Amino acid sequence: MRVKRIAALSALSIGGFQLWAHHQFSSEFDANKSMTLTGTVSKVEWVKPHAYIYLNAKNESGKVEQWKLETASPDYLKQHGITPSNFKKGEFVTVHAYGATNEPHVASARMVTANGKDIEVADPKEDGGPEK
Repeated sequence: MRVKRIAALSALSIGGFQLWAHHQFSSEFDANKSMTLTGTVSKVEWVKPHAYIYLNAKNESGKVEQWKLETASPDYLKQHGITPSNFKKGEFVTVHAYGATNEPHVASARMVTANGKDIEVADPKEDGGPEK
């Protein structure tokens, strides 16, 4: 009986951590900070609860800045036929995103255009953010 309680508490604590680690769009991003970034993919992190695309993009003065772009979960992306290979290192892409409320060079990616193909990388039903 004691083993079952410990297992149940462990499952709850792990599940609680996943809920804590995941967040609603509005808790970190601003729907009024719409932006379009163009640049090259420098890295992709395929981790839970969100996958990340790192983009080297030039600012208005021509200086390259690295952006950390949050996407939906890897599970959601995989269910929609999206894998890390959709975002190859060095590939030129355009990203429609919304800036973070408190962090520079961090945004919620909603749509990535790579090789002329639009790829939806957000789940607005799940995170409550804008569709595109």
